[in-house]
Amino acid sequence: MNRKQNIIKTAINIQAINNDLTAIGVMDLDGLKKTVSDAYDAFPANFFHTFAVKANALVKVLTPLREYGMGAEVASPGELLIALTAGFSSQNIIFDSPAKTIQDLTTCIKNGIALNIDNLQELERIDALMLEFPDSKSVIGFRVNPQIGAGKIGSTSTATATSKFGYALNDNNNRNDLIAIYKKRPWLKSIHTHTGSQGCELTLMAHGINIITELAEEINAEIGSQQITRIDIGGGLPVNFSSEVIKPSFKDYADLLKAEVPLLFTGKYQVKTEFGRAIVAKNGVIITRVEYTKNSGGRHIATTHAGAQILTRTAFLPKSWPIRTTGYTAEGIEKTPQNSAVVTTDVAGPCCFAGDLICSNQQLPKLERNDYVMVHDTGGYYFTNHFDYNSLPRVAVYTVNGPDDELTMQCIRAQESLADVLSKM
Repeated sequence: MNRKQNIIKTAINIQAINNDLTAIGVMDLDGLKKTVSDAYDAFPANFFHTFAVKANALVKVLTPLREYGMGAEVASPGELLIALTAGFSSQNIIFDSPAKTIQDLTTCIKNGIALNIDNLQELERIDALMLEFPDSKSVIGFRVNPQIGAGKIGSTSTATATSKFGYALNDNNNRNDLIAIYKKRPWLKSIHTHTGSQGCELTLMAHGINIITELAEEINAEIGSQQITRIDIGGGLPVNFSSEVIKPSFKDYADLLKAEVPLLFTGKYQVKTEFGRAIVAKNGVIITRVEYTKNSGGRHIATTHAGAQILTRTAFLPKSWPIRTTGYTAEGIEKTPQNSAVVTTDVAGPCCFAGDLICSNQQLPKLERNDYVMVHDTGGYYFTNHFDYNSLPRVAVYTVNGPDDELTMQCIRAQESLADVLSKM
């Protein structure tokens, strides 16, 4: 029995999932710890890894990430509050929102929180704030868009010619203007890029990082000293959703970067990353119960309680965000071609629109009423979305840790069901 089978058996045995609570998210903290360790093992000591809080904004998940040695990258004041609640110190937080308010900027600069400037209008505000707080400990840099093109998923590609993010390096005389901006501001000590996310090839990401590394060298040469001491290379390491194999790995990425941008590995610069999905995705699953099954047009349809409300990306963009499912009996035994007939299946969610499907037209061992479905690789951007706060049936989140034969589960977020609410009226 593998670890995921033990997780679903444990969830059934402790009634974490039952007739009342019909969908749960589970984060494997032991797996999370190993993933963070793998990231640090792949890179030299001058690399410091931050976690993109938007990928999993649960305090009870962020707290162990901090304990495992990660910083926090936040993109909104809400994420900043969550990161602080999870215990991250100001010096280990980076604020990256493209829409920072005056209050956001003041909070960062007053409290020594690092930030990356998105545009020239934001720079004007920071110029004024640096006069007000000249002793600020904030590490400040520009987010640079190297404008090198898109990956396979346009919505997650951030280095296109017209991207909403960052300072467009190749437009007009922007490169020379940026160099002049750094020369006039000795407090600009960092530079940042984030080329893309899921669907972007590692070579594309490395190309963008190489461009800003060369730019940092050029700026420092123009100034005559190493004013830029930090290079923030963002995150965006793709995740393999098609199998259990971790590909690419952090080592794969580090090896490519070392070949393409060797300067980052010399210790000349502190290098910061902002990994999100690659840290949490494969350490989380959704477990949901099959409420009904039926046949329609020769298709076996299994209706569950996990759909667009917690699998939003997959429901609306299934070609870009396909995910795997595995069926289990009501006793937690995995359904395989050896113990169940394989049929053409749609696994559906509970929402009232036709596209609310976890997967469509898949050859799967036949699911029956009261079976369970495990949705793999959902530890990021799925059950941590805000959508499920207002969905019924309720969705709870558990953490799991310990050896396979002694797994312990703890509920870290629960919601009241409709019955709970009505009982108080």
